[in-house]
Amino acid sequence: MQQIFNFVLKNSNRLLFLLLLVISLSLTIQSHSYHKSKIISSANFFTGGIYEKINNVDEYFGLREQNEELAAENARLKSILFNQKDTTKLPQIDSIKGVKKIDIIVSKVIRNPYSTLENYLTINNGATSGIKPNMGVINSAGIVGIVDKTSKNYATIISVLNVNSKINAKIKKSNHFGSLVWNGKSTGFVQLIDVPRLAGVRKGDTIVTGGQSIIFPENIGIGTIDKVYIDDETNYYTLDIRLFNDMTNLGHVYIIKNKDTEEITNLENQSKKDE
Repeated sequence: MQQIFNFVLKNSNRLLFLLLLVISLSLTIQSHSYHKSKIISSANFFTGGIYEKINNVDEYFGLREQNEELAAENARLKSILFNQKDTTKLPQIDSIKGVKKIDIIVSKVIRNPYSTLENYLTINNGATSGIKPNMGVINSAGIVGIVDKTSKNYATIISVLNVNSKINAKIKKSNHFGSLVWNGKSTGFVQLIDVPRLAGVRKGDTIVTGGQSIIFPENIGIGTIDKVYIDDETNYYTLDIRLFNDMTNLGHVYIIKNKDTEEITNLENQSKKDE
């Protein structure tokens, strides 16, 4: 305490000067609105800057808490996603030309052997759903096969990976036709045979359904030409076709209903009888 008194006595003149200066400034500010507004503005600017800095510091130290909240939210969303009963999405069919939604039956492949020469798929819909033998089966990537037999709730499909499968197909750019078969060697390739030498073929050309049967509409995708061979005996091309479909990994499929099948079949049978 004695030191404080000594400091005041020693600096009494300076302290008196500072006190009078503060009093005079206060009186000046209070009596002049211009000076008062300037002081308030400067004080607000100064304190506002301090508050902004403090807020930035608070936000920085709050990042850890925010990150923890985001991590918890991500975990919750992943839990919802991973615990769904079936996350497989149905393929879209709007882009498949020649196929209308009302002319298809959606089903799912429940058995898919592909290691034998005569492969048959099994789907989980049958006669009850309107599926009949000789209906075409496709998915969003291209053709899958043809319905062979049906029961009440199931059906078997002759896969394109079956040596007994034979489907009308064509080269898209030229409309030259051939027969699509499988030589039993690779699950990723089928063969288009009996293609005339007049057809201009190149590697990468697209192969689609020909539309000369009542099973598949025209222009359903099949694959692209990978290799070209010439049969010296018949003078026809044999083409290796790389399939659009991964036939070892099939999910949902579409069974195509052709309402005119029965009428066309009956008419063709009558023509055969008249011969």
